[in-house]
Amino acid sequence: MNKFYCILLSFFILSCSEKPKQEAIVVNKNYAEPLIKVNKKLIEKESRDIDNWLKRHNIAAANTGTGLRFAVIKKGNGNQAKLGQFATINYSISLLDGTLCYDSKKTGPETFLIGQDHVESGLHEGIQKMQVGDKCLLIMPPHLAHGLLGDDKKIPPLSCIVYEVELLQIKDAQ
Repeated sequence: MNKFYCILLSFFILSCSEKPKQEAIVVNKNYAEPLIKVNKKLIEKESRDIDNWLKRHNIAAANTGTGLRFAVIKKGNGNQAKLGQFATINYSISLLDGTLCYDSKKTGPETFLIGQDHVESGLHEGIQKMQVGDKCLLIMPPHLAHGLLGDDKKIPPLSCIVYEVELLQIKDAQ
């Protein structure tokens, strides 16, 4: 397992440099195939974990192709959310083991600009599949949630998360 983290860390460090030196490109070529294999296995494991969670909870969810799983809990009848609009949501965020991390019941609804604000990329993707009044589950693998590092607070590194989200309102950006 330590070898896995060393390879993953090497990839992360090498991919963060703005102008890689020629030596870095050669190193990347040497590590490319093992990194691709490691990432593929990691994505397969995350996908199995999410599928198992869905099965345990008897939830049928669509797979969007990016790894996001999307299930409608309650259908609304408002307008469809679109890129560039402000969305106001109620939400709760949990880990697959059921640990509640965040809940808007405590903090109040959140408003963000779809496609631009700093929220999980899986939320940007999922909210565009919703219309006002919808309540949905968005199950996100780490690359659509908080990635390699988690959020330094309640979400650990490499965690799949379950977003229960209700779209309260959309408003055009002005």
